[in-house]
Amino acid sequence: MSSADVDALVDRRRMRRKLSFWRIVTFVLIAAFLIFGLVYSTGQFSGETKRAPHIARIAIDGVIVEDRGLTRMIERIGDSRTVQGVIVSVNSPGGTTTGGEVLFEALRQLAGKKPVVSEIRTVGASAGYMVAIAADHTVARYNSITGSIGVLFQFGNAEKLLDTIGVDIDAVKSSELKAEPDFYSPATNDAKDMLSDLVMGSYDWFVRLVADRRGLDEQQARALADGRIFIGQTAHENGLIDAIGGEAAAISWLESERNVPADLPVLTWSVQDDDLDLPFLSRVADSLGEGLATGFLGSAEGAKGLIPRGLMLDGLVSVWHAPGSATDGMPVQGEAQ
Repeated sequence: MSSADVDALVDRRRMRRKLSFWRIVTFVLIAAFLIFGLVYSTGQFSGETKRAPHIARIAIDGVIVEDRGLTRMIERIGDSRTVQGVIVSVNSPGGTTTGGEVLFEALRQLAGKKPVVSEIRTVGASAGYMVAIAADHTVARYNSITGSIGVLFQFGNAEKLLDTIGVDIDAVKSSELKAEPDFYSPATNDAKDMLSDLVMGSYDWFVRLVADRRGLDEQQARALADGRIFIGQTAHENGLIDAIGGEAAAISWLESERNVPADLPVLTWSVQDDDLDLPFLSRVADSLGEGLATGFLGSAEGAKGLIPRGLMLDGLVSVWHAPGSATDGMPVQGEAQ
């Protein structure tokens, strides 16, 4: 091998080592940038972290159903030493009556540990209103939609459709009211009476709850609990809320009435915040995995949203029916139930 060949081989090896070095440097820089971005997004550098004193925001958005993850999160907020106050931010047309009851009780227990104020945003009606009055102080915008105090039980009947396609359905029951009402025959008067007792028992409970929380006598509460909806100003005039305003008004109340420092950051707690208690590297890995999952599964979540959640509620319902979700942030229209 000539000296020229040896020199060329040495040069290639040097070049290869340089390329390997710069590849490693590039990889380290990219990794450092990603880690920095993840750390920055958690608020570690800005001081906005749940490990420091702050006001917790609990967002109640969309249709309300019983949610064990949410109630556990509320318990964690109550046990947190760094939470100085709580804002319950409601933007919901309601949901199941039991879902509202569970959330109401969880927030009342929280109010025994922390100062709690609620803010009704675009809409806080029916079970959404039930949740809002669990706080010790409730504010709403002038044009927020609230009220719709009431309970309903809806059922359909497909007897004519089944007759048209030639389908007959029969049943053997232990008693006449078992599995009533059904979808293949008209509801009997006894079945309707049973459902009326069910609805009115729940309604009376709702009215007593409103009367107790809003300092009204039962007759006053019942007069307002005819299913109608109110704008925030009318609700204020009738004693259903305490003040007109948004989150700034809620923070002002925490400061003036509960001595919560107004300059504290307001941080949203969510059920997914469990990973904040994990070691840093575990949180990094979890964030990367969540990002990949979101990319792959986003289309599936979109398809699931084709069926409105309000069409899949079971049991007694306390909801103001509207064609759009409250989370759309747009004015909605519908009938008061």
